[in-house]
Amino acid sequence: MSQTSYTVAIVGMGKRGTHHATAFHANPRFQVVGICDIDASRLDTAAADLDNPVTSTDADDLLGQVKPDVFCFCTLPDQRLDLIKLGVVHGVKLIAYEKPMALSTNEALQIMQCIREAGVKTVVSHQHRYGAHYQKVKEIIASGALGEIHTVYGTATGWMMHMMTHLLDYMRWFNDKAEAEWVMGQASGRGKLADAHPSPDYIAGIIQFANGVRGIVETGAGAPDVPEVDYWWRKCRIGAQGSEGFAEVLTGAGWRAVTRDSGGVICGEGTMDYVHDMVPYVQQIADWLDDSQAVHPCNGESAYKGFEIMMGICRSVVQRGQIQLPLGPDEPELEALARVLPDRPVLLSMAQNADEYV
Repeated sequence: MSQTSYTVAIVGMGKRGTHHATAFHANPRFQVVGICDIDASRLDTAAADLDNPVTSTDADDLLGQVKPDVFCFCTLPDQRLDLIKLGVVHGVKLIAYEKPMALSTNEALQIMQCIREAGVKTVVSHQHRYGAHYQKVKEIIASGALGEIHTVYGTATGWMMHMMTHLLDYMRWFNDKAEAEWVMGQASGRGKLADAHPSPDYIAGIIQFANGVRGIVETGAGAPDVPEVDYWWRKCRIGAQGSEGFAEVLTGAGWRAVTRDSGGVICGEGTMDYVHDMVPYVQQIADWLDDSQAVHPCNGESAYKGFEIMMGICRSVVQRGQIQLPLGPDEPELEALARVLPDRPVLLSMAQNADEYV
């Protein structure tokens, strides 16, 4: 029996958009029927590699022309809600888009209301989980070889809006997607609030999960170095500790663990590789379109849970206390941080080169 083929339109043909377009094009379940970028010079080259789909510099125009099943956009984070609404208006079945899913809780709540009311599936780009080293750590945790899990953790030298929802997504995965009950946080530095992914220079948070597990997360200048990793953007550490051992991913340098029966440290290879990780990510989009029970691991409802934790940590910085989840509407978190954070330089970790943090 032949399988359904789904059409895809992609908005934003920079590095990440090209990764998505190439992966959709390579999968026989999808046909890339349209691409869009505000930089017209990108379109001709990209189109030639994608069997010459329709091109446009206007997303509304493109979606109106090709009427895709899947709308994928890889743009700067200040455009999320408008593009989500555009996909819904044009009747798409699934929207795939980049993290972070929004720039405030208020925006994220509007996005979730919009897609829930329309019955549109969403997928958010947390593809690192497909790496062999991430899969191995999850396997070790799920096997019970660490005993009773009491802590999950994640650190990254990249700043919050780039990296924290990645960390939280994998921490939640390692913790069986337990609900977060409350968070507390602290932050410093205003420099990165002017970035296209606006963030405090450094932020740390504590998360209490309903199953009793405690989460610890840090991102930005001053977050712990991962000296085993040379490439700065891959200096991420995500793992779990239990009563009988630990297991952790080093995003750019494999995995390692001590388990109940390992007799010492065990380890293996692996690194962040979007070319590899995009293949299962895209295939599971087809699977979810085929069968609504085959929910994508990077689905928007799960992504919202991680985003809510991050915004709760930001609110804790502003309100100087424990923040209960779930969150409701409030002052936009980045505006509140800009109001309260002191304008002082951040002290980088000794292992971190300040010249890299620009």
